[in-house]
Amino acid sequence: MKRLVALAIVVVVSLLASAAAGADDGLERIVVTDDGTHFAGAESGKKFTAWGFNYTHNRSGKLMEDFWTDDWETLAGDFREMKALGANVVRIHLQTTKIMTARDRPDPAALKQLARLVKLAEKTKLYLDVTGLACYKKQRVPKWYSVLGESDRWDVQARFWEAVAKTCAKSNAVFCYDLMNEPILPGKKKAPGWLTGEFSGFTFVQRISLDLAGRTRRQVARAWVDKLAGAIRKHDKKTLVTVGVIPWAYAFFPNAGKPIFYADRVDDKLDFVSVHFYPKKGDVDNALAALKCYDVGKPIVIEETFTLHCGVKDFDAFVDGSRKIADGWIAHYFGSTIEEYEKRKGTLADAIHKAFLVYFKKKTPEILGATKP
Repeated sequence: MKRLVALAIVVVVSLLASAAAGADDGLERIVVTDDGTHFAGAESGKKFTAWGFNYTHNRSGKLMEDFWTDDWETLAGDFREMKALGANVVRIHLQTTKIMTARDRPDPAALKQLARLVKLAEKTKLYLDVTGLACYKKQRVPKWYSVLGESDRWDVQARFWEAVAKTCAKSNAVFCYDLMNEPILPGKKKAPGWLTGEFSGFTFVQRISLDLAGRTRRQVARAWVDKLAGAIRKHDKKTLVTVGVIPWAYAFFPNAGKPIFYADRVDDKLDFVSVHFYPKKGDVDNALAALKCYDVGKPIVIEETFTLHCGVKDFDAFVDGSRKIADGWIAHYFGSTIEEYEKRKGTLADAIHKAFLVYFKKKTPEILGATKP
């Protein structure tokens, strides 16, 4: 009898260990290789190329956290659809005040849904680029957050990342944490407010400081990155950290020079470069030239890209031209499949989205099956 009990205990322990080991459903943690040239699986050493979609909202335009409680099946269905198209990464965008209900209090219900989303990623074998601190709907940002000064605002942001990292730390499905979408700094004059860059009803750009107060822009950027990366590392020592930036040299200012967030010493706590490129029609060479500014000895992910200003032909030329230095491309998915676009009489935007998904699906084997040229 004792032997049977002992055997049963061994079996139970073995099953529990197997369940724990298989919690990520076959996903292994992604790391930067020792030589800093690319991504790889932590155990296998197999090269990893990020290829996927930004998922900001569903087909009705609702931000993810506005429907992930009441309409989970739409979210789960969209993840399955992105996987079927060939994606291996989904970039999600967490709103600051959906995670933080007050300056010192995370929302347990929101963190529970985030944990559920991580499990969905494991099940569908999709890695997550977890982008935080979003304030995409300006009118919804509560006054308590808007009126905070720089120091207090950074403290809230650090608590946000502590809560998120603690929730996600055990899952290999989390590819990276992106500290903020497109943070910017003020110039010589004090800036008028935290949020700017409205596009299609969303405010995607955010200042991390309103006043340099005698500091250089690099000093402010480094202090902010160090504080938030440090908050993450309190609970998660391994998951990669990055910050998605605007390529000023291409988007607005041809003579912008080297990027601030990926300048020497500023990016000490950032594991790889994330930059957002929307190539323009007939302008691929200039886009590729601007991309070279971000070749700073770390892997590069083009974390946002799409046929917003060009057709598929130019976009494909940009992807192929950037493969020499880039280790990933993350486009956009808006909640409709190729088949759904085909069935309905859609708009011009629908036609553009459909054409892109057809391209993405066709391009997947080439991207994920090839090494750098």
